[in-house]
Amino acid sequence: MPRPMVMAEQQPADAGPTAGRPSAEPGSFNALGSEPSAYLRQHAHNPVHWQPFGDDAFALAEARDVPVFLSIGYAACHWCHVMAHESFEDQATADYLNAHFVAIKVDREERPDVDSVYMAATQAISGEGGWPMSVFLTPEGLAFHAGTYFPPAPMPGRPSFLQVLEAVREAWLERRDAVEQNAHGLAAGMADAQAGAAVVLDAVPQALDAALPAEAVRVLGRSEDPDGGFGRAPKFPPSTVLEFLIRHAAVPSGTSDAARDMAGRTLAAMARSALRDQLDGGFARYSVTGDWSVPHFEKMLYDNAQLVRVYAHWVRLGGDAVFPAEEAAAVAREAAAWMIGALGLGGVAEGGLASSLDADTVMDGVHHEGATYLWNPVQLVAALGPEDGPAVARLMNVAPRGTVSEDGSPLHPGRGFNAEEARLWQRSRPVLLAERALRTQPERDDKVVAGWNGLAVAALADAGAILDEPRFIEAAENIAGYLQRVHWDAGEPRDGEPGRARLARVSHDGTARGIGGLLEDYAFCADGLLALYAVTGRVRWYTFAQELLAEAADRFAAGGRLTDSAGESGQVLRASGELPALDPFDNAAPSGAAAFAGALLTSSAYSGSHDQRAMAGNILNLLPPIASRAPRVAGWLLATGQAALAGPLEAAVAGPDGPARRELHLALLRSPSPGMVVAVQENPDGGRQGPEQEPVALLEHRGAASDGSPQVYLCRGMVCQRPVTSPAELGEQLAALTGSRADTGER
Repeated sequence: MPRPMVMAEQQPADAGPTAGRPSAEPGSFNALGSEPSAYLRQHAHNPVHWQPFGDDAFALAEARDVPVFLSIGYAACHWCHVMAHESFEDQATADYLNAHFVAIKVDREERPDVDSVYMAATQAISGEGGWPMSVFLTPEGLAFHAGTYFPPAPMPGRPSFLQVLEAVREAWLERRDAVEQNAHGLAAGMADAQAGAAVVLDAVPQALDAALPAEAVRVLGRSEDPDGGFGRAPKFPPSTVLEFLIRHAAVPSGTSDAARDMAGRTLAAMARSALRDQLDGGFARYSVTGDWSVPHFEKMLYDNAQLVRVYAHWVRLGGDAVFPAEEAAAVAREAAAWMIGALGLGGVAEGGLASSLDADTVMDGVHHEGATYLWNPVQLVAALGPEDGPAVARLMNVAPRGTVSEDGSPLHPGRGFNAEEARLWQRSRPVLLAERALRTQPERDDKVVAGWNGLAVAALADAGAILDEPRFIEAAENIAGYLQRVHWDAGEPRDGEPGRARLARVSHDGTARGIGGLLEDYAFCADGLLALYAVTGRVRWYTFAQELLAEAADRFAAGGRLTDSAGESGQVLRASGELPALDPFDNAAPSGAAAFAGALLTSSAYSGSHDQRAMAGNILNLLPPIASRAPRVAGWLLATGQAALAGPLEAAVAGPDGPARRELHLALLRSPSPGMVVAVQENPDGGRQGPEQEPVALLEHRGAASDGSPQVYLCRGMVCQRPVTSPAELGEQLAALTGSRADTGER
């Protein structure tokens, strides 16, 4: 049957029906035409007098003494397109909005600081959250009314958008004092909530309770769905939770088998479902249904980057009978190749990776959700012939009545293949992929987001090493180089004035634009660079990571409290009650705080920095109350905690380059020990030309064996075991240190 209607892009995303929407005619006084954001430009021809978010727009509202209507969405958002057609392209609605409000449009992917604070306000006011987000503000930036999608005509339990506008205007004119009092009260309440979630960075870190991860596994087990994943539909890829479960499974305990089983079931369910594009390997944002059979079709960089890494780490763990490592390796390879090919800007991603592909396909000016990806039995027979066509329709659950449109369904096997089915699919897949390539394709949002590209660097580096795919490592290095070249300003002095280093969050067409990076951008990039250093041994990536972490500490830990942003907007600060916000919970990607803790922990294992280790420990102080109550939103904190409990192990590879050293290095990269850091000497002869040649403390005073052969030092807290020179010895030492079976990384 056709998919159910859901009224907004849910937090963290949406589901909705197929809809037809024609283009709008150009309007006057719309200020979005020159904006680099693809989402803002989508609204540049609305008759609404949209303004970009900034002081000028709020000053205009103050001068006119009218409220601000703030609309937040993103380029791939289906329901944002729906509301744009129904309301923002409607002249009568636009006239009313222009006459009585200042309308501001925000791309949430460019301005997550704006999105975060007003999402919290929307949830507090309306009890729901999602996109498009519709928020009404005072000219100071304080929220006083909010919702998500509003229809053009009243629906049961939901007023029309014009009714909302009229009610807000009436309240602004007739009950102004009450409106402003409520707005200040909401901001104060948000500040109180933030105070309760503070991370105090100059405290003494608490010892992490070794029982916390096991308790989290037990709690997760109670919410596991038999179809894979956790909770009910709509179901999102639980990427951070899967990373935690894989790390926990690598350390023998009473709950490690349960962790492995849960991870395997979810990974298998997603890989064998319509959530994963069975033709090109990319993953959709989420599934409308509990069995993963009807996806929401937008494909996001942050989802695919995390999933490539998680599937590669499952391969490193060894897989299980339910989801073998060989199948997971194919999934990771295909998703990584899709990410580079579909989102790559420039050769082998030399221009970074784009943000997303739209959920909709635009044909003759009309939007159709998922149209590129849908099939019916007649189309399959036309493409594959009278024998293979019906067989593939049965295999992929494509029936005459569609699951998305009346006669269209995505390819959804819902299970693994037997040998005959695998052969059928092997010969059918390239034919269908070529046939689909002839269709109109969804639009791509070409903005480069620093943090999401950092996630991709980590994923491609790890996958390249684990799966023996040098092309992935090459792509990771090219993306890292783009981030350093375009997004990073090292803060060199200019005109006699001291400079300030800065990571830009977004770039368009090779030029950094807009606000500085948020905590998550610095943390994701640093984590990716450290993963890339572990794989390549190139000190430039380690040094770049250290620069990012140092600047992040200066920007987001000033005054001893961690924050997600550094005061990029006065309106956002006022809306949060003058207390900069910190959201410790994972959403579609790890929280900035959790990612920062993970990068600091990894860095401290390389550098021996007590300050970095202490700062990571203070962030991990968030874990005890969350682990037992809400582990589904604390996956990356739990993964980081698991690494901290494991040491993490520190591995220094010393001695001359060559096959023997590369074999030892690869064995370490393929070890599943949680959070293990790997340092390899960059100099071909393993020697040192001076202090400046050895910036990684873990490698100091490490050299070749007495016979000149390479060797590995395994350490915890910079205290090392005797060096070993063979993969067999290394496996035995790893087994002794982790309590696991001998692990040489062999596949």
